[in-house]
Amino acid sequence: MSIGNVMQQMLDKVNQEFPLTEKSVGEFANIKAKGMKFRIKQYEAKGLGNVSVMEAKGFFGLMQMDTLIINPLKKDLPLLSYDRVMAMGNDTLIIELYDTFWEKQDFSELALWKEENKNLPEHDLGEHWYDSIKLPESVSKKGKKEYSNAFDKFTAIYFEKYLGNEAAKKTVNDVKVKTAKASIYVEGLLSNGGPSTDVFKKEFGEPKTAKLFRKVLFGTEK
Repeated sequence: MSIGNVMQQMLDKVNQEFPLTEKSVGEFANIKAKGMKFRIKQYEAKGLGNVSVMEAKGFFGLMQMDTLIINPLKKDLPLLSYDRVMAMGNDTLIIELYDTFWEKQDFSELALWKEENKNLPEHDLGEHWYDSIKLPESVSKKGKKEYSNAFDKFTAIYFEKYLGNEAAKKTVNDVKVKTAKASIYVEGLLSNGGPSTDVFKKEFGEPKTAKLFRKVLFGTEK
């Protein structure tokens, strides 16, 4: 299965639970930066919040990257960022969860699933400014292409457990509070940088990058 199909399955799963309505992203629909072509879409997930997907290809097809971001402003789930990169014969899977809780939730099922798959090759991301708000159930794996099918299966079940968590049934009373908590991460990315953030800032400048992050990728601003 191609990594694009994995992301599409995740999107379909969201749509089953929280019907998606695509929104216009204007100038950000198709952009180029640092030899890569990016295709970006944004959705409003009914009763959930902001969902965005970004597909990137470059270097004569030698590199492909998929990103899916769920900012659940209306449910008490954590913010989810999924990245999958195929490059130079390596498959990298990163699923990060960030504490944007209204109230602390139990994600022991995800922790157990992560523990059960600790045999899949780990990928050390090092230390980052956001580590204090990143949940321990986050995952980072990297291996040769022979691990791709295992990564696919792991992702599918991980995502089912994320969307199937009791927190997905807990409606948030004050969206402003959830938005403010998500903004801590978004504004931190813009201030401190990161791999994709730095690429966009260098190509488009800070104001346009901020607009992309706040209005499209994370939906922290209307």
